[in-house]
Amino acid sequence: MPKISDIRFEVPLPDGVTASIDGDLLTVRGPLGTVSRDMRHPRISKSVEDGAVVLAIGLPRKKERALIGTWEAHVANMVHGVREGFRYRLRIRYSHFPMKVLVKGDTIVIENFMGERHPRTAAIVEGTKVEVKGEEVLVSGIDVERTGQTAANLELATVIRNYDPKVFQDGIYIVEKG
Repeated sequence: MPKISDIRFEVPLPDGVTASIDGDLLTVRGPLGTVSRDMRHPRISKSVEDGAVVLAIGLPRKKERALIGTWEAHVANMVHGVREGFRYRLRIRYSHFPMKVLVKGDTIVIENFMGERHPRTAAIVEGTKVEVKGEEVLVSGIDVERTGQTAANLELATVIRNYDPKVFQDGIYIVEKG
């Protein structure tokens, strides 16, 4: 395998999106809002040049090559989030006991799940918006990690234990990511 002497990734910033670096904190601003992320590593340099975020490292090791590629994906997700946002669509499924899903402050309350007397709850991560429309739950936000975690919290709140999952398919499930 040939030796790689220098790796440099550039993530272009489209019109209306700006980025700034303050120490190790990368901040991306766009029409929908602002997303910040700590990108700390002693050997990887970060800069904003000519309308692009540049990540570079000289004489990288294997783990550092992997890390810089991951960081490129994180920056691309930040740019996409401040321009278009992220949206998850979840479907409420039940067979016998109709569920009632409500948004109360920073939690989602699931009542009458499998006929249970006590409601189940799921946390809404800060920076995400949750809407319940009939049999659908829409989770949206500009940070992919926070939006995905809120959708996962909702899905995990309705996990059924000690029942056959092929028979009891009640729950709230992610059906679309975008």
